[in-house]
Amino acid sequence: MKRWKVIVLLFLLVQINPFISKAEQIVNAQEWYTYDRMREDLRLLNRKYKDEIQIKLIGKSEFGQNIWAAKIGKGKKNIIILGGHHGREWLTTSLVMTKLEYYLEAYNSNQEIFGYNSRLLDEVSIWFIPMVNPDGIRIQQEGIGFLSKHQQTRLIHMNENSTDFDRWKANGMGIDLNRQYPAGWKNIKEKTAVPSYQYYKGKYPLQAKEVRAVVQFTKDLEPLMAVTYHSSGRVLYWYFKNNQAVVNRDKKIADHLSKLTGYELDQPEEHAVGGGFSDWFVSEFNRPSFTPEISYFVEDTNPPLSVFQEEWNRNKKVGIYLVAQAKNLFLDRNESKIKETE
Repeated sequence: MKRWKVIVLLFLLVQINPFISKAEQIVNAQEWYTYDRMREDLRLLNRKYKDEIQIKLIGKSEFGQNIWAAKIGKGKKNIIILGGHHGREWLTTSLVMTKLEYYLEAYNSNQEIFGYNSRLLDEVSIWFIPMVNPDGIRIQQEGIGFLSKHQQTRLIHMNENSTDFDRWKANGMGIDLNRQYPAGWKNIKEKTAVPSYQYYKGKYPLQAKEVRAVVQFTKDLEPLMAVTYHSSGRVLYWYFKNNQAVVNRDKKIADHLSKLTGYELDQPEEHAVGGGFSDWFVSEFNRPSFTPEISYFVEDTNPPLSVFQEEWNRNKKVGIYLVAQAKNLFLDRNESKIKETE
């Protein structure tokens, strides 16, 4: 590699995480981020920050790959951040893993996280699920050569008889995971009634193993807030048929997130409301959930690696900002109410 390219790469890595030198940094968002890379990075992060991180296997994909969650903080309450629901959206996994490492390093060294006291995580923890859909991501990145001939034939048929899987969005069974959550599932207007590379909602909600794992884990956690990353378009979805009291509460947070990220606030189109993680989260818990779409718009493929640095800069404060908001909304106010009644 030419010297100037090395210098540029070093500059990008330092910009992503200025507290971690290239020699120490584990997560490399300047490469295609695979399931195997994520698994190895989680192992290395666990070894380096063993007292500050908790890693949990929450389920398996349809093809038997592990779905992992990682926690930072000692707080009994928590928020949850998810990435990688869709095959072609693996850059969201890169983003979530980079956030995980950056926050870990700051928390471990007792440094501020973009102006916020990292000890906030002692009161409200963050759980990260970096890759909800490992099968779909592998199909999109590698193609289908790792599968049996029978499985290959099935997936080619789901892919409209094309052997180019760059546009693959579904899981390994041709189900769109973000159309699988129970809230509003029946009302989804189907674009396809059969397994496909995108948009198939399944025969019934929670059919997909990956979604069942996420739902059960989230129910066990009962998070105070949620963020689920997707791509692309640089918009921020926040309204999911919330009641008026919830709308007033969540709109204030959404407005600030819009300022942080530069993403325009939007509401899902009527035909798209239902079946998504955020639809279900708001319906289940009556708590805030946000869906940022990273990257400029790219049609039916993964965003390029070249956008990562900008997307990181737009999103690096999101997790710790929501920790502070969750503490303010759900912990501090409850404590005030208790004192008022004493």
